[in-house]
Parts: sequence; C-alpha cells; structure tokens
Amino acid sequence: MGQIEDVGALMGKYPVVLLFVPLAFSSICTQAACHMRDAWAKWTELGAKVFIISVDSPFVVARWRADEKIPFPVLSDFNREVCQTYGCMHEVLAGLKGVAKRSAFVIGLDGKIAYRWVSEDAKVQVDFAALEAAVRACK
Repeated sequence: MGQIEDVGALMGKYPVVLLFVPLAFSSICTQAACHMRDAWAKWTELGAKVFIISVDSPFVVARWRADEKIPFPVLSDFNREVCQTYGCMHEVLAGLKGVAKRSAFVIGLDGKIAYRWVSEDAKVQVDFAALEAAVRACK
C-alpha cells in the first residue's frame, strides 16, 4: 500500500498528479478513479505519477483500489494533513466534517504546482482534458 510520503520522493523527477476525492466508493469518486484506470496507458506514456487521495481509512482505500482494479496508489489522508496543506478540505460536507474537496493538482518537474483545480461542489467531475494538458505542459 502506498504512503503519502512516497509522493514527495517523486516530486521534481516526474509530473505528479494528485486527485483528491471526497469519499471512496461514492459514485463520482469511483467514476474518476475508473476514468484514470481506463486511460492508464496514456498517463504512463506521459510519464505521470498518479495518486488518488481520500480521507477514508487506509483499509477502505485499499479495498476500493482492489475492488476497482486501480493500477496506481490510492492514499489515505485520514488525519487530513495533506488536504489542509493543499487547501482542499470541506469543513462540512453533507453533515460530515473534514472531507476532501474534489480537486486535482499537477506538480511539475520544478516541484511547483503547475495546475490547481478545487471544486466547492462535490458533484462536479474533474476536467480530465485540462489535467492531461497540464501534464503535457510539464514535459
């Protein structure tokens, strides 16, 4: 199982894609994960290192990754430290405190954020074309 710390070791070496999802197993989060899974050859060709981050427990994200056959790490931010660092946490979402906002970040080869998208609306899906364009611009 991947660790949040693994992400930092890759920064500056590869374009890094971070997808924050509110909750594993929810429909829109699963759609995002499956979209990335189904387009995995493209992300590999681009040399991107992709991570999904959820505030769910490590056990939940491991099960979700296995059930959906996700070929890249799905990381637990159970303590909400990474969500807070990236400024993408709902204080309250549907009565749940401290849930990640649906967000996408690309960290460029210089280690800086090259693309940032954070949605206040958990029902809005990531713009995968914009995400891909941001990764391509990092090359």
